[in-house]
Amino acid sequence: MKNNKYQGVLFDLDGTLLDTANDLGAALNYVLSQFDLPTVEKQVFRPVASDGAQGLLALGFADKITEYDQPALRRMFLDYYEENLAAETCLYPEVPELLQALNERDIPWGIVTNKPEYLTTLLLPNFTEFTHSQVMVGGDSLAERKPHPLPLLHAAEHIGVAPEQCLYVGDALRDIQAGNAANMSTAIAQWGYIKEQDNLATWQAKYISASPEKLLSII
Repeated sequence: MKNNKYQGVLFDLDGTLLDTANDLGAALNYVLSQFDLPTVEKQVFRPVASDGAQGLLALGFADKITEYDQPALRRMFLDYYEENLAAETCLYPEVPELLQALNERDIPWGIVTNKPEYLTTLLLPNFTEFTHSQVMVGGDSLAERKPHPLPLLHAAEHIGVAPEQCLYVGDALRDIQAGNAANMSTAIAQWGYIKEQDNLATWQAKYISASPEKLLSII
């Protein structure tokens, strides 16, 4: 491990390791259809996928959302998603090779996501590549969630790596804020759900990585 720049790597999940946009978008469109509202095209919901149920519902219902019971909408969304959570979800290209390289180099790695823990626990076993993940922290696993640093600090402690020796990789501003606040190095997964208006240079990440393969060269 002495030749590795980082002794541990933590990843966001949606938009970083897994492309979950189609299944999340299907859940949004199911909810919209229940109220006879127009569905949302893939190119519109895809950049918002990292924002989860709340962000997607806000996108789909727009200024009408205050007319509805929002906790009920979220429950309907999550129930549908739970039943269909791996229908079209897949690993991003080069992610299997990245994770395998970490395994071969004995670099411990894990997942810190804002996705509810129960959904993450159901989703991960669909992909054998996650067998070697040493920790998983969901959005409701602890008292705080990203952009708070607590989930990252908890994960680093679990894998036995000091925060300053960890790299955290994510595709949303809250990921970089959490990593920086935890005193970790941070990398933006540029292949993820980046919005057109996002100015990545202002996020204060140490790295902007165009692909998982490029990320490996950083590690």
